[in-house]
Amino acid sequence: MTKAEMCEKVLAAKKSAGVTWQQLSEVTGMGAVYVASGCYGESSMPPEAAEKLGEVLSLSDDLVEELQTYPTKGWSMGAKVVPTDPLIYRFYEIMSVYGASMKDVIQEEFGDGIMSAIDFKLDVAREKDPKGDRVVVTMNGKFLPYKKW
Repeated sequence: MTKAEMCEKVLAAKKSAGVTWQQLSEVTGMGAVYVASGCYGESSMPPEAAEKLGEVLSLSDDLVEELQTYPTKGWSMGAKVVPTDPLIYRFYEIMSVYGASMKDVIQEEFGDGIMSAIDFKLDVAREKDPKGDRVVVTMNGKFLPYKKW
């Protein structure tokens, strides 16, 4: 089974079950974005989380097993270099506009290095605002200094 086949079946099961990513987060004990990433085939899920997800979504054993396999990351965007989905494109736009500034501010604070995408958490929250609710995206990654030799 390919990750694309798994993704299609798992997302259909989620829709059929009428559950949210937040509800699946609570069931699995993992972050909502991470659970979604696993269902999209971009991350592997630990056995316990995959099994709990399988129970809630009535997934077959082969789907539960595939949720646990290590993916080749980045496939879900296809061959697109610049995303065309408007919401995803905004993140590309944010990095295009603010990426160099973020890098400079981070390196002033931490030194020469990067933020890990492996030792990393991402959260999405809603902030009420009388002018229109706001999206709060929190990226939290371990700082990894470049080794000097």
